[in-house]
Amino acid sequence: MGIVVGGGPAPGINGVISSVTIEAINRGCAVLGLMDGFKRLVSGQTRGAAVNLVIDDVSRIHLSGGSILRTSRVNPAQNPESLRAVLAGLKKLKINRLVTIGGEGTAGAAHTLYRSAANDFQIAHVPKTIDNDLPLPGNRPAFGYETARHVGTNILANLIEDAKTTRRWFFVVAMGRLAGHLTLGMAKSAGATLAVIPEELRPDSPLQRVCDILEGAIIKRLAMGKDYGVAVIAEGVASRIKPGDIKVIEELQSDEYGHLRLADLGFAEYLKRRVEHSLRSRGVKISITDKNIGYELRCAAPIPYDTEYARDLGYAAVKYLFSGDSGAVINLVHGKATPIPLKRIMNPATGRTRLRLVDLRSDSYEVALSYMIRLDPEDFKDEASINRLARASRMSADEFKKRFQYAIIN
Repeated sequence: MGIVVGGGPAPGINGVISSVTIEAINRGCAVLGLMDGFKRLVSGQTRGAAVNLVIDDVSRIHLSGGSILRTSRVNPAQNPESLRAVLAGLKKLKINRLVTIGGEGTAGAAHTLYRSAANDFQIAHVPKTIDNDLPLPGNRPAFGYETARHVGTNILANLIEDAKTTRRWFFVVAMGRLAGHLTLGMAKSAGATLAVIPEELRPDSPLQRVCDILEGAIIKRLAMGKDYGVAVIAEGVASRIKPGDIKVIEELQSDEYGHLRLADLGFAEYLKRRVEHSLRSRGVKISITDKNIGYELRCAAPIPYDTEYARDLGYAAVKYLFSGDSGAVINLVHGKATPIPLKRIMNPATGRTRLRLVDLRSDSYEVALSYMIRLDPEDFKDEASINRLARASRMSADEFKKRFQYAIIN
């Protein structure tokens, strides 16, 4: 049995490694943990590419964050040479059952390996991502998400108190490459002033609209007599911005799965400077501090939900492989393993894994939106409301309507 971790870290990885190892050994199978994801096998290395795992090595690691096998974003299916090297390496290591642990990129790689393996080995994929963007049935979260939301909520709660105490705004950019689940979940749980997620924006949206959503929220709070707040923005918002509006985005590198390294963008500071400049040009003095939340969530110790969930998934993966099956995402429904064929989560048009985005028609999103403080259609329905907001923005009523009415989310 081989175990490999791909993509970014997520709380609960060690729990999967632990339960896979223990259950496989209990069934009479030796276990190898592949170090550094697929990185070593892609380069043709087999010596030192794997470590033998025994029960004593893993019996207590389920409580810790990170990954004892480490991880990497090296894509084994990035080209035919890499794929052949990985298949040859697995064969040389005598691995005939493989558990992959990862997000949408690793799931896609697992699907390619499954199609290319013939009968050389069986494969099962255990889904993990703090972005929560894998299309699991029944809106089931991927493991790692609940811990990331929990830790992020505590950070936001502290920032909310700081904002209130020091009379400032925080612009917080949270991880979430294409989906806003983590941003919305943290903001909603902590009671942040507002959240902005990529699903709310059309592709090629102007950067100015995002800035005006944020500035509009600040103005609305000022009209309420409050000069502080916390706005949480998903990093994936940057991927919806019109090309050229953020010059530095063109200089960002992509990882081996073709994803832009949005965490390197400095998006929070970028938005802060734009909004501060706009407000100060009209004499509105607001202090804004930029903050990024992401890396501090990924290797957190898992909360009990993810500890139990990860162990269940690892056990189910071994049980699935020993049944003789192969090529599925391990999934649990009402506590029962219900594997999903890897091909079912793939988008045939793109050849990539399907993504689960925030459903803007859901009651959960409606609740989040109703508790946010940001401009909405009601603010533009009567003259008194418009005049109050215009005074707070130090603009005329007509100027305010022309500048901000388009920025509301209907």
